[in-house]
Amino acid sequence: MYKIKVNNKHDFEIDRQSKGLLVNDTAVNADIKALNPSLFHIINDSASYNAEVVSFNKEEKTAEIKVNNNVYTVSAKDKFDVLLDKMGLSNLNAAKVSEIKAPMPGLVLKIFAEVGAEVKKGENLFVLEAMKMENIIKAPADVNVKAIKIKPGDKVEKGQILMVF
Repeated sequence: MYKIKVNNKHDFEIDRQSKGLLVNDTAVNADIKALNPSLFHIINDSASYNAEVVSFNKEEKTAEIKVNNNVYTVSAKDKFDVLLDKMGLSNLNAAKVSEIKAPMPGLVLKIFAEVGAEVKKGENLFVLEAMKMENIIKAPADVNVKAIKIKPGDKVEKGQILMVF
């Protein structure tokens, strides 16, 4: 059993049975042909669909799927994820980050974050120049910035605490 959410709006419950596939307790008898590992042709109820897996994140169980030139964001939960949600334990796998340290010695060029800001995973925090290369340091998880211990022009050593979350 899988719970699927499409574009954070539409929910589906999918169950694979020996007879076929059940979608929201309705049997689906689609003809699915893999054209290559990420491209499929599907015929269901006399309608034809071309589906392409644009991106897939196995750890987060998310994907972007293009169906007939429309892109859909899909997230999935298996029976274990659903059980963890019911028990209130679903956030235990979220990254817990309390600080960010300098990955290398360098010079701080620019700071994008501010104290008190809510920063999402992957957003830019600051620019660190090392060996004549500018490195943009990004947030490793969704965090709230509590303290910034650097300013532009500061020289930092590897392992030095630069921001506290």
